[in-house]
Amino acid sequence: MLGRCACGALVGGMRLWQIVGRPVAGPNCRFHPSCSEYGVEAVQTHGALRGSWLAASRILRCNPWNPGGYDPVPLPRAIAGAVADIGSAQEASMQ
Repeated sequence: MLGRCACGALVGGMRLWQIVGRPVAGPNCRFHPSCSEYGVEAVQTHGALRGSWLAASRILRCNPWNPGGYDPVPLPRAIAGAVADIGSAQEASMQ
């Protein structure tokens, strides 16, 4: 219950930024998806704690020395592990 409230509050804050702050700041995003879109997806995918960490690290990467580009939210660890297992099983069957 507390986790849902935290996630909702974080997503609400990011949505508020998208509505109020982004038009004032202008289109300065180096990444796709934008940092606020990334943050919303990270919190919804990974929860409040890990999603906030991922969003904060993304914002810190947004600087003049980073070229930006496509930077998706990583898959949850359980899914990423399963995808890696499938890929290695496919490689083994091809040999």
